[in-house]
Amino acid sequence: MNDIEARGLVKTYGDVVALAGLDLTVPKGTILGLLGPNGAGKTTAVSILTTLLQPDAGTATVAGADLVASPGEVRKRIGLSGQYAAVDEHLTGFENLDMIGRLYHLGAKKSKIRARELLERFDLAEAADRPAKTYSGGMRRRLDLAGALVAEAPVLFLDEPTTGLDPRSRIELWAVIGELVERGTTLLLTTQYMEEADQLADDIVVIDHGREIAHGTANELKAMVGGERIEISLEPGANVEDAKGVLARFSVGDLHIEDRTVTAPIAGGAQTLTEVLRSLDSEGVKLADVGLRKPTLDDVFLSLTGHVAEEGSEETADNEQHQILEEVA
Repeated sequence: MNDIEARGLVKTYGDVVALAGLDLTVPKGTILGLLGPNGAGKTTAVSILTTLLQPDAGTATVAGADLVASPGEVRKRIGLSGQYAAVDEHLTGFENLDMIGRLYHLGAKKSKIRARELLERFDLAEAADRPAKTYSGGMRRRLDLAGALVAEAPVLFLDEPTTGLDPRSRIELWAVIGELVERGTTLLLTTQYMEEADQLADDIVVIDHGREIAHGTANELKAMVGGERIEISLEPGANVEDAKGVLARFSVGDLHIEDRTVTAPIAGGAQTLTEVLRSLDSEGVKLADVGLRKPTLDDVFLSLTGHVAEEGSEETADNEQHQILEEVA
């Protein structure tokens, strides 16, 4: 059984196409990672599937309810954490979660118990009775995530949930997500953190400009770009062009250059690495570090879109957010 089933979702803002016929399927009790650079359409997709926006075309069901025909039923069956913490800064952390519980009709007693449980789980118990306006950005983010879990909805949407969290908090959230899925929760997760998708997602859909450009497990996507990578970091003063010239002779794909680091896809593994090092040495290229590694999801992004996930158009992303807020308002 699929808890999320979307076919041909289309959304446009004037001349800008945010979604161009997107299909998504998420079986019950699994995690779908929706990956894409800024402005790819991830937030628009989540906004449609959580009834904040109506699609211009296409159909979808969420937790068995039709998105357009029964939006109220969809809302009863989902939890949502957006990119920006949606908390009332004048209420305490406890009051925020208690209020959400009451809005979900959990009842006064259960709402209070659930609020305390989640404050403890997200390491906010000591700040529970402080106004949210006194919280740090990371604390507000954790409170917002806790709010998405109050009703223990069968389907959760987390839109870049760990943005702004420190590494420790991010790992703790991963553990919480793992526990939820073990208990049967279905989750759609958008992220730009490749390690997050690698760690959590059962299935991954990569989108760019509102279209699916790749679909598969993390390992399947990595296999698409194949082989291993040599990554060299140059010492200050070393000639980058000389390093590029050497690596180009061994590379089986495009080189990627960032500051003084050059990465090249290769075949032949350790033997090729040895030959590359000899050639660099004979050319007098001084290295600060060198490594041989398997492809990552970052490499998949680079191969599919021509840039890594964190780049992309911030202007397009901001426009997407602005249009969504205007329509919701």
